[in-house]
Amino acid sequence: MHRIDPVNIQLFLAAAREGSIKRAAETEHIAQSALSRRIAELERSLGVVLFVRSPAGVVLTDAGARALELGRKLNEDIASFAREVQDLGDRVAGVVRVSASPSAIIGFLPERLHAFKAAHPLVEIALYERSTAETLRACLDDRADVGIGVAAKTPGGLESWAFGSDPLNVVVPSSHALARRKRMRYAEVLEHPLVVVQPGGALDQDLREQAANLRLPFNQGVAVSSFEAACRMVEAGLGIAVLPASAGAAYAGTRRFVRVPLDEPWRQRQLRIYAPYKQPRLRAIAAMIEALQPKAGTDAMPG
Repeated sequence: MHRIDPVNIQLFLAAAREGSIKRAAETEHIAQSALSRRIAELERSLGVVLFVRSPAGVVLTDAGARALELGRKLNEDIASFAREVQDLGDRVAGVVRVSASPSAIIGFLPERLHAFKAAHPLVEIALYERSTAETLRACLDDRADVGIGVAAKTPGGLESWAFGSDPLNVVVPSSHALARRKRMRYAEVLEHPLVVVQPGGALDQDLREQAANLRLPFNQGVAVSSFEAACRMVEAGLGIAVLPASAGAAYAGTRRFVRVPLDEPWRQRQLRIYAPYKQPRLRAIAAMIEALQPKAGTDAMPG
């Protein structure tokens, strides 16, 4: 068998991902003819056809589907190889894969990542936005080195550290009857239509559970997929929303909104850092975990 060029494998993976030679060429910043030639070269080296080509794009053959599976694993092995070897150098380097919930990303995370990069400029950060449940699964499946999400029972195989407190507020339009309130009980909130963020997510589940504990109906007005969209729905008068302080500060910080603290003992929503249990850890990952932990005076969002 002819020697296989790793670059050809990368270009094959790109074409398989995009389902198109043209789109793969654009994403990989290479001429379409050159990418097509590289894939043909890979097919000759392997002695099999990887794609069925048509004007609509490319479709994997059976051999191509298997090559895709093995190619992805090869990519992971190469990345692991690079990380392990870089960890033996004189300086902290490599790639750290961070999976974080939306509230963490718009809350404390940017500043802590900035401080981390200043201290460790040779470390590349690969940041993925995922729900808490997805983040925990990514850590367990070794698709993330560090996760940040809402406090939950730490699954076996993971370790956990404090990240910060992100209390819940009720976001209402400035013209709303509740806008003059200093604090608000959840039973009062449930008297109004609610703008729900990420149905089935951690916050949605918590709010529904608390409504059930009060034996009150959960009055859903509209459901959206992001905190920003929730604030736009509130602004338009489609309901009120219970949101983390970080989200309210980011998207409801103008005079068009009022953020009223939720007067409940469960208002203090805790975020935690999660990571697979490994000893020893790569230095870049250990440094990231240390950098993400709160310092004095930085462990809570302003209410």
